Amino acid sequence: MRFTSLTSSDGVTEQFFTLDDVPGVLWTPQAAGPSPLILLGHGGGQHKTAPGVVARARRYVAAGFAVVAIDAPNHGDRPKDEEFGRIVAGLRGGGDPGALVAAMHAHLAGQAVAEWRAVLTAVRRLDEVGDGPAGYCGLSMGCGLGIPLIAAEPRIGAAVLGLLGADGLAGEAAQVKVPVRFLLQWDDRLVPRERGLALFDALGTSDKTLHANPGGHGDVPAFEVDDEARFFARHLARSRANGSSSKR
Repeated sequence: MRFTSLTSSDGVTEQFFTLDDVPGVLWTPQAAGPSPLILLGHGGGQHKTAPGVVARARRYVAAGFAVVAIDAPNHGDRPKDEEFGRIVAGLRGGGDPGALVAAMHAHLAGQAVAEWRAVLTAVRRLDEVGDGPAGYCGLSMGCGLGIPLIAAEPRIGAAVLGLLGADGLAGEAAQVKVPVRFLLQWDDRLVPRERGLALFDALGTSDKTLHANPGGHGDVPAFEVDDEARFFARHLARSRANGSSSKR
């Protein structure tokens, strides 16, 4: 892991880094000891420093967490491949959005899961990051790439997911056994509510709550973020008490 810049403001330290070819950013509380970690996955067409990502990260840091985000494959500062371009063209051309979004996530997931696991290993070696279970927050595409990650990664102890349907994800969703807070926008035109409800139902964990709010895909209320921080504080502390994992 190679850090390329460091700035601090309003109690938050922001460090950009690269790990192999993966660009990312780590936010930590300024002048604090080791902090529990949250992995923050961005939505489709976004990147690690999209305004919503940064705002969420800073609110988590204010609650005492370290937060890391990376550019997903084919996003942000990453190169684009031909298959990804074809899938995006299909989405713009008006095909079945559920099937096309599932195809895009399937195309990205294998690489994204491996990259997130490597980043998690590297970041947990830092003095400012705690060695307990990590949280994962990802909505929309962040959910589509997060579910296979959570299914494969035992170091993740709780997750905030949502704004996505079950297309192509039911099998891996059934393998998610950690506590989940699931967000659904009742008037979402991109993800019809019945598809979102189907994904919630497919999650294998018995410790899951559904949070439905009025509005469209991008209208998640700001109060949800503060509630998410309390959710992570509660469940990650419980996971650590039930058997913390060493840094690895």
